[in-house]
Amino acid sequence: MPRIQAVSAVVCNYNGETYLEDCLRSVLAQGADEVIVVDDGSSDRSAALVRERFPHVELLLLGQNRGTCAARNAGMRAARFPWVLAVDNDTVLAPDVLSKLRAALEARGDCSVAQVRSVLHDEPSRVHYDGGGFHYLGLIALRNFYAPLAQAEGAGVVEADALVGICALLERDVVLASGGYDEDLFYLAEDLELSLRLKLCGQRLLSVEDALVRHRGGTAGLSFRGGAYPRRRVFLHARNRWWILGKCLAARTLLVILPALLVYEVVWLAFASAQGQLKAHVQGKLACVRAWRKLARSRATLQRRRTRRDRELLVGGPLTLSPGVVASAGKRAAARCLDALFRAWWALVRPLAG
Repeated sequence: MPRIQAVSAVVCNYNGETYLEDCLRSVLAQGADEVIVVDDGSSDRSAALVRERFPHVELLLLGQNRGTCAARNAGMRAARFPWVLAVDNDTVLAPDVLSKLRAALEARGDCSVAQVRSVLHDEPSRVHYDGGGFHYLGLIALRNFYAPLAQAEGAGVVEADALVGICALLERDVVLASGGYDEDLFYLAEDLELSLRLKLCGQRLLSVEDALVRHRGGTAGLSFRGGAYPRRRVFLHARNRWWILGKCLAARTLLVILPALLVYEVVWLAFASAQGQLKAHVQGKLACVRAWRKLARSRATLQRRRTRRDRELLVGGPLTLSPGVVASAGKRAAARCLDALFRAWWALVRPLAG
């Protein structure tokens, strides 16, 4: 691969006034050739902050809240250069992030995306997101989740499966040619879906373990850091998992995982009910069912393009849950039992999968 001559940095923002200044200062320190902020219909003073404090940064206003997927796609299309550093507004990048991502991709000419390792902003000695595997239940099997940074598995540049879209350097034309981020997902698991789709179609992805960003609290009403589980997130989790499974997995895979899938659905139904969010959960499922024609078209397009089998990419664990969900010893024990069950079922049926 030739040297990556120029990079566009694209920061996606929705109501990130509290975070945005620190994020932008860290992005500007990377030395990108242009910086764009895509504002996804914010109702706070994010756009005014950019105009007042960063007048040389391009500001792209979407006008309404169209979701993370639409904002990222719009940023890629607006970028002048074919390599895009895609950044979420609640991150603070170490000064050498872009140089490390660029070097990793230049050294591996067959890869189209390289992601960072994120640590908790207020506890930078602990990993937050570091990518993971494609769990056959439509989840990301996160690795190093909340692990001490000094004990985290992986070093240097490693080939990756499921990426977390907090901050990544990507080849815009490859990603957009694949369909970009699926805008029907709006938010949540959109990075899982994109990376699975890319891998199914033969692309190779990287994780650069010493390219570090500090990750803050996310978007109010959507992100979860413990405490109450937001209603909208319950809806999106219920809808988006079914969308990803229905779009990406082969029919034979869906058939053999059905018993484990039913167990997971019962467990998550109970969780949503305990959170007082049963209605949001049911609404998410119904939204996916109502969109079956659109889902069928998306599925047909991907299945024609794919070059790899599900069983080459999917994994049976770990079942990754936020610490706030498994706060008690009893819940942790139950989660371990579920994880063991799902791993055992995948080991049994994997040879039969598509």
